[in-house]
Amino acid sequence: MSWLDDFMVRAALAGLGVALAAAPLGCFVVWRRMAYFGDATAHAAILGVALALGFNLSVFAGVLVVALAMALIVSGLSGRGHATDTLLGVMAHSALAIGLVAVSLLEGVRIDLMGYLFGDILAVGRGDLAVIWGGAVLVLTLLWWRWSALLTATLGADLAYAAGIDPRREQVVLTVALALVIAVAIKVVGALLIGSLLIIPAAAARPFAATPERMAALAMGMGGLAALGGLALAYRYDTPTGPTIVCVAAALFAVSSLWGLVRHAQG
Repeated sequence: MSWLDDFMVRAALAGLGVALAAAPLGCFVVWRRMAYFGDATAHAAILGVALALGFNLSVFAGVLVVALAMALIVSGLSGRGHATDTLLGVMAHSALAIGLVAVSLLEGVRIDLMGYLFGDILAVGRGDLAVIWGGAVLVLTLLWWRWSALLTATLGADLAYAAGIDPRREQVVLTVALALVIAVAIKVVGALLIGSLLIIPAAAARPFAATPERMAALAMGMGGLAALGGLALAYRYDTPTGPTIVCVAAALFAVSSLWGLVRHAQG
C-alpha cells in the first residue's frame, strides 16, 4: 500500500503545492495592486471548465487557456477607453456568468459545480497531484528566472526601461504565471477562492518582511500553514475545506496586522 493511497496525504500535498506556487506570485499581485486582476482571471476558469468538458479536453488545459486569454485581453484593453477597475469588474463578472451558463448547457455531462467554485481538495487524485506540482515547479522556476527583472518592472516602468528591461514583457511573464496558478489551484480552493490564496498570505507576510525575498519566503510559509491548518480544521469540524483554508489564512492576516499595529505604536 502506497502512502499516496491516503486521501488526506494527497490533500495535504495538493494544498502545499498550490500554496508554494501562489504565495510568491501573490507578492507581485500585492505590490502591483493587481488583486482585482487576479479575481477576473480566476473567474474565467469556470468558462475554461465548461469548454474542456464540452470538447472532451483536460480541465487543466481548458482552464489554463481561458485564464491566459482572459489575462491577456484585460492587459491589452486596460487604459483604452475605460478605467481599469471598471474593465476588470465587467470582465470578471461576465466571464463567471458566461461560464456558469455554459456549464448548465452541457448535455450528458455530470459536473460538481460547487467543487469547481469552492474547491474539492479531498477528491485530489495522483494525476491531479502531478498536475499541481508540475505547475508549481513551472511557476517557481519562471519567477526565479525573472525575479530581478520582475522586481525592477514592479518598481516603475521608467526604471525598467533604464535598466534595459521591457515592462510589458514582464507583465506577460506574470500573466502566464497567474494563469498556471489558477489552472492548478481550481481543484484545491475553487475559482471563487483562488484570489484569496494569492493575496492573503502575501499580505500577512508583509509586516514581517524587510526585503522582497523575505516577504516571498514568509508568504510561502504562511500559505503552507493555511493549507495544512485549514485541511486539519475542516477534517476535525466537518467544514468545507477550501473556505476553511481561506479562513485560516485570514486569521493569519489578522494576527499579522495586529502585530504590525503594535510594533508601529511602540516605534
